[in-house]
Amino acid sequence: MTGSRVVALGHYQPAKVLTNDDLAAMVDTSDEWITSRVGIRTRHVGGPDEPVDELAAHAAAKALASAGLQPADIDMVLVATSTAIDRSPSMSARVAARLGMGSPAVMDINVVCSGFTHALATADHAIRAGAATRALVIGADKMGDIVDWTDRSTCVLMGDGAGAAVVTADPEGGDRPGIGPVLWGSVPEMGNAVRIEGTPPRFAQEGQSVYRWATTQLPPIAREVCQRAGVTPEDLAAVVLHQANLRIIEPVARKIGAVNAVIARDVVDSGNTSAASIPMALSKLVERGEVESGAPALLFGFGGNLSYAGQVIRCP
Repeated sequence: MTGSRVVALGHYQPAKVLTNDDLAAMVDTSDEWITSRVGIRTRHVGGPDEPVDELAAHAAAKALASAGLQPADIDMVLVATSTAIDRSPSMSARVAARLGMGSPAVMDINVVCSGFTHALATADHAIRAGAATRALVIGADKMGDIVDWTDRSTCVLMGDGAGAAVVTADPEGGDRPGIGPVLWGSVPEMGNAVRIEGTPPRFAQEGQSVYRWATTQLPPIAREVCQRAGVTPEDLAAVVLHQANLRIIEPVARKIGAVNAVIARDVVDSGNTSAASIPMALSKLVERGEVESGAPALLFGFGGNLSYAGQVIRCP
């Protein structure tokens, strides 16, 4: 059975930057209040002429260029998103059309904040099963469209963006698979803790419930992800958690025990970009040379539906 690996990454964010001081002019908040509670200083926000599929296509084009591939080389497109307003055409079909692809399989995956790691596992499984050879896996969300900009508890959190990975077959992976086994699951009875509901849809969450769940229940699951991949937390070169909140990222990373790893903290500059957060943060780490090619990185998504999914990958 052929394994798979991530061979290239790309990311994209809208040009407009919204600072904490900008938000303080909109709602009753301050830079000190926001940074002390969630660690976010800025976030990028797209305009009405920047739909989700455009963000996704920009990130995908960058990843393809980095991989030295053409759009026609891709036979599967997976887009993880929870901010697609239209049901059809899907985001993946629209991205394929924007990039001028041939006839790829196209599929959207909505697992909110853990969508990218679910989609990455799905691509890995498809390649292992022989159903695909080169996949484009994208996390893209435009959270600014679904945030209540009058609610100071949620509007300070969110940003827009996209991240993409090119995944190919890896017949030489052997006992060092490029993408390790996924560990995924959910807590259905607590699914309402994170919601995107209504017409128009609006984001809401029970922040304290999510915080307690993430900081107490997720670290042992993340350690099991490492065990399944045959690495110890000390072996990790990077830990890329869903960029929800710095007050979640730092204690979870500490409890995992990845003492030698670079911890992604893109949330400080980008806010919570939902399914885009992990590929975007990883792409930036690799682009800046903060993690070496072939080094093991833990990717771990969590959030909406109180779902989670994680795997260890070898960095491109």
